[in-house]
Amino acid sequence: MNNKTYAGIPEEFSKLEQAKIVLIPVPYKGAGTSVKGTKSGPEAFLKASENINLYDIETDTEVYQQGIYLAGAVIENATAEAMVNAVHQSTKKYIKRNKFVTLIGGDRSTSIGTIRAFNECFNSLTVLQIDAHANLLKSHQGSSLNNSCALHEASQTTNLIQVGVRSMNVMEKTIMDEDKTYFAHEMAIDDTWMDSAIDQMTDNVFLTFDLSALDVSIMTSVSNPEPGGLFWYETLEFLNKLMQEKNIVGFDIVGLCPNELNAASDFLTARLYYKMLSYKFADENVGDDYDNSYEGLNQKNNVSKFEEDEEY
Repeated sequence: MNNKTYAGIPEEFSKLEQAKIVLIPVPYKGAGTSVKGTKSGPEAFLKASENINLYDIETDTEVYQQGIYLAGAVIENATAEAMVNAVHQSTKKYIKRNKFVTLIGGDRSTSIGTIRAFNECFNSLTVLQIDAHANLLKSHQGSSLNNSCALHEASQTTNLIQVGVRSMNVMEKTIMDEDKTYFAHEMAIDDTWMDSAIDQMTDNVFLTFDLSALDVSIMTSVSNPEPGGLFWYETLEFLNKLMQEKNIVGFDIVGLCPNELNAASDFLTARLYYKMLSYKFADENVGDDYDNSYEGLNQKNNVSKFEEDEEY
């Protein structure tokens, strides 16, 4: 990846010291996806981002002026464990620098390290998973770091809310909290699901968005496509409502498998990312300092649920 700045924004808005937002690409291809190509997803996203208009009509903002720093890509791929550890370390490093940290994957398994970092840094964390798949298996194909296991750790250590699920293994029923799971077929006939899901969240929310959550009619280039998903404006309605009512501490987007003959999904991903930032910072003045409410900055007793890493 040779991108100098996110979306080609002027360098004055792309420097780490001034930027409120950090974007970390993770071009990783895991095992077990039905469509290959997630490794190329971040690059396709960045290329598409250079060709979208950066004025958001709905919020009447240009969120890039808050500052978006494009971090070096996490390219560790020797093993799934090495990748997860590298993502974990990179994510936590920027959280500790008081940044709003976002990631673009890659395989669904890239979220394991990301969620681990946020869970170590924010108390009483809710993980909101928007996804077609439950991804709750403890182990799959001999690994606990397979994409089918991507949310298992979060189910054990955070307040996990799952939205849009329409494909799962029967074994996942023994792990899943069905009261906090919003199945696609039920959402289709229930106009209260948005409020219900938000009501079950704590104040601090990390959002992990697998593009397979979207309907295949608008999002075709994903690693594991499933019929019957969310449409564009209902997705935006939920995201906007979520950003207004909860403290979104960061997010990732995963699952893009670019199709060289049709770049529409690349552009949708680019617009979705920018929309999420626009909602998050809609009420923030460009010159204001950003406070990510990271509890660990001044609290010595913020006990990690995982092995403590080195200080940054």
